[in-house]
Order: sequence, then structure tokens, then C-alpha cells
Amino acid sequence: MPIAAASSRWRWTALGGRLGWWSPERRGIVPLDGLRVTKSMRQSAKRFEIRVDTAFVDVMRACGDPSREDGWITPEFIAAYTTLHQLGWAHSVEVFDRQGALAGGLYGVRINGLFAGESMFHAQRDASKVALMALVDLMRTSGMQLLDVQWCTEHLASLGAVDIPRREYLERLSQTARPSGLL
Repeated sequence: MPIAAASSRWRWTALGGRLGWWSPERRGIVPLDGLRVTKSMRQSAKRFEIRVDTAFVDVMRACGDPSREDGWITPEFIAAYTTLHQLGWAHSVEVFDRQGALAGGLYGVRINGLFAGESMFHAQRDASKVALMALVDLMRTSGMQLLDVQWCTEHLASLGAVDIPRREYLERLSQTARPSGLL
């Protein structure tokens, strides 16, 4: 899976439940200097505590909640990514409320300067946005360059995600080859 992420492909379950690897003509990214952080998001962030890699499986399970529309995260997928997490490839950013409950988070694969985001969730208002804000801050601090969000959904576009052609994505991906620390 890390090799697939590094070569601009990601796993996706196609119709009929068959596993496929995808490298679309257009790719969604969040430019690290382009995340839109509103005043209300900054206010929401004050209500939460950010942690990294302390509840990886819990974040994956919440992202894979079968009641979520268009769910695609299977138990097998969770097992595979848990192995990647144990090997140091997959990471989670977790958002906890003041009572210590997991309020939201995201996970993905990190390869040098690339973070390939897989999924995010929120159980409380703005918690997934706060996780994204924290991820971008961590990436900036550690000198990372590329936040891949796969698709530029309406929600992600409202936060600053943009759609770029595959060729441009691959050029940016080639710039992420040097290692950096932190996440």
C-alpha cells in the first residue's frame, strides 16, 4: 500500500465489492498554505485536545462505521492499515473532547513529504475540521509538502482543497522524496 500511495494510486472498492487500484486523471489535494480556517473553526479548536497515533484503530473504525453513507472501510482494510500503522507507515490525528471522548479524526499513509489521507470522521461538530487543521500544522512544522485527499469533494473544497491534473500531481509527488520527521 505505501508503494501504491507513492506512485499516485489508492485502493478503492469498485461495484460488486472488487478491489481496485486507482490513479485518476484529476487528484484532490489541500495546499498546505491554502487551508481555509474560519474564525468559528479556530473557536471550535479550543474545545478539543489533539493527539497523534494514540487511537489509530478507533479512528479507522469510526471512519468505517457501517451506518455512514457509501461506507467502504472493511474489517480487512482495518487489519491491513493497522499493520501499516504498526510498521510506522499509517498515522492518525485524533480529536478528543474535554471529557476524553474521541470526537473526530483522520488517518492516512505518510511517505516522506507526502501524507495520503484516507478518511476522516466527526462525532462532534467541527472535530474532523480540527483534525485537518492539526494535520496541516504538523505537516508544515515537519517540512512535508503534499497533502493528498484523493477527491476534491464539495466539503473539502470549502476547506481549500483543489483538483489538479495527474501530471501536476506526479510532479508534486516527485518533490516529496526526501524524508522529514514529526508525524
